[in-house]
Amino acid sequence: MTAPLGLAALTVLDTPPLQHIDLAERHGFDTIGLRLLPAAPGTPAYPLHEDPTALDELVRRLADSPIEVFDLEIIRIGADFDPGHYVPLLEAGARLGAKAVLVGGDDRDRARLTDSYARLAELCGHYGIVASLEFMPWTAVPDAKAAVEIVSQADGPARSVLVDALHVDRSSTTVEDLAAIPREWLHYAQMCDGSDPVPNDDGELIRQAREERLVPGTGGIDLRGIWATLPDGLPVSIELPNEPLRQRMGDDAWLDTIVSATRRMITPKLTV
Repeated sequence: MTAPLGLAALTVLDTPPLQHIDLAERHGFDTIGLRLLPAAPGTPAYPLHEDPTALDELVRRLADSPIEVFDLEIIRIGADFDPGHYVPLLEAGARLGAKAVLVGGDDRDRARLTDSYARLAELCGHYGIVASLEFMPWTAVPDAKAAVEIVSQADGPARSVLVDALHVDRSSTTVEDLAAIPREWLHYAQMCDGSDPVPNDDGELIRQAREERLVPGTGGIDLRGIWATLPDGLPVSIELPNEPLRQRMGDDAWLDTIVSATRRMITPKLTV
């Protein structure tokens, strides 16, 4: 089964949503991801949920395109989390046809974080959107086991764990941990490669995750091993920010390169 390919927000974060669709159409993507809320203060985002005119324009553009919106970013769960604050984002996501919203866990109080995630998942379910909790080694959800423990306490169809190849490689997560994630909780996975050796401090881990991911097959991550553990045909979001390479190659050559490399990586090798 051929996995749908998505052009993640972070790969072309300086590109507004309308032009993001143009790039996806030209380079063989099936879906896009949009960042409506910033991952960190001062970083780029496109708050369509606060701009009805821009949202209407994007809905019209999608109606004339084979490209679909798959995921929205990013809801961060902190100590003062209130899921009701994100109703406008989810309403916009429903209009766009989004399937998932990426969720980061920042609350170090595990019981409170678990309760907040459950309340968010319940809310997301009303909009037909899954709450994809992403484990990242520098956050309060550092690995796949932690994500499963938190998501298991929620109810309903919106429960979801997001697997990012970079975070698998840089956390304590094993392929056995990936295999233990209930298949119905896996809605998409993020693809990239990463440097070898792995950085040994959080600051460099975060910098590389946001700025210096590598083309699949050019780094040290066991991508074939990871994808062999995930369900066949699982949608793939190519999350691959690397501005030096992108600027040197230009958007067209850059996107063609990462699409081709991803296709090669997720296509099962035939045995003779």
